[in-house]
Amino acid sequence: MPTPNDVPVHEFIQKLANHLKENVDEVTPPPWASVVKTGAHVQKPPENPDWWYIRCASLLRKIYVHGPVGIERLRAEYGGRKDYGVRPEHVVKAGGAIIRKALQQLEAAGLVEKFQNKGRRITKEGRKLLEEIAEEVKKDLVKENPALEKYQRGG
Repeated sequence: MPTPNDVPVHEFIQKLANHLKENVDEVTPPPWASVVKTGAHVQKPPENPDWWYIRCASLLRKIYVHGPVGIERLRAEYGGRKDYGVRPEHVVKAGGAIIRKALQQLEAAGLVEKFQNKGRRITKEGRKLLEEIAEEVKKDLVKENPALEKYQRGG
């Protein structure tokens, strides 16, 4: 059974974001999501109207791969280079409110849980969901290119 590590990240996150949008009622963009910037290093809010679901899906995958992980480490992951005009650029962290609110929603959905003051980790239900999505992504890829199945099995 493939895991989220075994499939292309972009396809996996897109499929997971669509699943969260359609099937998980607890994950919904807050009212301020349409006007907020994702950090001090960006100049405008995201243009994609579904960016909240994509961020939640990305957070789920990051926690699966690196978990348990805390908000500060996730802020560093989603941060970037801030343009100071004529002065040198520096790395800044992303905003914490977006990550915190998204994790609270994923917790309410039962996909993530707090773990011993070390951050959050994936629950059994979350792990099952991510592996099912990875299985679907792999089946789609094999359907597009049957040669991948032979390569994936090591034959």
